[in-house]
Amino acid sequence: MKKTMIALSTVAVIGFSSPALLNTVHAETKAELTVKQEEIQNQRGDLKAKLSDAESQIADVLFQLNDLQEEIDRVNRALEENQGKMNKTEGDISATEEKIKGLEDEIAKLEEAIEKRYDILKERMKSYQQSGGSVNYLEVIFGSADFSDFVSRVNAVSKITESDQNLIDAQERDKQKVEENKKSLEDELEGLKEKKEELKGMQETINEQKSQKESKAKELKNEQQKLEDLKTELNLEDNELASLEAEVKENMQTITEPAKETQVANVSSSSSEQVTTQSQESKSSEPSSKSGESSSKSSEPSGKSDESSSKSSEPSSKSNESSSKSTKSETSSKQGDSNTDTKSSGGIQAAINAGFGHIGTPYVWGGKAPGGFDCSGFVSWAFAQAGISIPSSTSALQSVGTKVSYSEAQPGDLVFFDTYKTNGHVGIYLGGGQFIGAQNSTGLDVANMSSGYWKDHFSGHVRRVR
Repeated sequence: MKKTMIALSTVAVIGFSSPALLNTVHAETKAELTVKQEEIQNQRGDLKAKLSDAESQIADVLFQLNDLQEEIDRVNRALEENQGKMNKTEGDISATEEKIKGLEDEIAKLEEAIEKRYDILKERMKSYQQSGGSVNYLEVIFGSADFSDFVSRVNAVSKITESDQNLIDAQERDKQKVEENKKSLEDELEGLKEKKEELKGMQETINEQKSQKESKAKELKNEQQKLEDLKTELNLEDNELASLEAEVKENMQTITEPAKETQVANVSSSSSEQVTTQSQESKSSEPSSKSGESSSKSSEPSGKSDESSSKSSEPSSKSNESSSKSTKSETSSKQGDSNTDTKSSGGIQAAINAGFGHIGTPYVWGGKAPGGFDCSGFVSWAFAQAGISIPSSTSALQSVGTKVSYSEAQPGDLVFFDTYKTNGHVGIYLGGGQFIGAQNSTGLDVANMSSGYWKDHFSGHVRRVR
């Protein structure tokens, strides 16, 4: 009987021990899969952060491309307008040259008519001399050095008829008038040729700016393509990790379900074999049950502790939010103070402020008012708003005030650029490598002279007007 009890007890021990051993094996395998799952989730988190960063960069590039395209469109419009002005100027030049040619023909005809009448007058004088006139007209005629001298001599002779004198005077007046008209047209032609040369230089400047902007746009599109390719690669990698994570979850589920089935089977088998020792096991299990109950209760504070920890984190979050708002407020306040410090009243600052009030005003060749400016016209107008009178041409502006080096340049100084000619463009320096001026590609705007086109064409010439 005693041997039987020992045998039954041994069976019972084996029955209880086997599920525990099996669960230990499964727990180790599940732990490994859990670690693997966490690693995959961390990798996916990193990938999503990179994807978000790539999308943000793509958005920035698209914004830059949009702004750049608007600039290119403005440059193209400026090219069209400038070409229209060049075509009109060339037409004016052709028309003026035709007028000058017509006047030259008219002058030639007048000179020919005057010469013929001069011959007629000489014949009259000869005839008068031969008829016994008292004055030696041969001396008057042949002693004159030229036609003007001849006219002077004839005027001194009272015998010249009044009609002949009127004829001579009329021809002289006509000739003088034609020559004056010719001189006026020649001056106009010279001005048109200068304008054409300036427009040609402006066209070259605009084309160069367009080339630079198109090159920048190409770089941005290449950068966009690289970011799109990176985004595609990151998405593919994330899809692979997602599949791997799903596979891990499936393996974890496969491990968990058989363990439960085995445990149920073992418990059922051991229960049937332990009928004879049920009373003893029941007594021995009571402390264990109480211990388990106690353990269960002791675990409750842990849950409450977690809840308390979660709640305690809320003030920290609110505190951070408050701190962030406070920081923004301070930054805004400092920026306001900074802006206040940099502003000044009257004088040169008044000229700069006047310019800022008309940003976007279109470029108009020869323009000197808010309806349209060219570079020198704007500078002259802006300084006039500050009560300072300066010329309105680049050639005159490059010698006003005092010359200073660029390293000593201050806001309000005049800065010059070599475009279609040396110092062919002028603007008002703002500080920080920027200037405000009327550009033919953008109209009145702020431009950067620390890089790009204006850096390459800065002549180094700076004038201070005070």
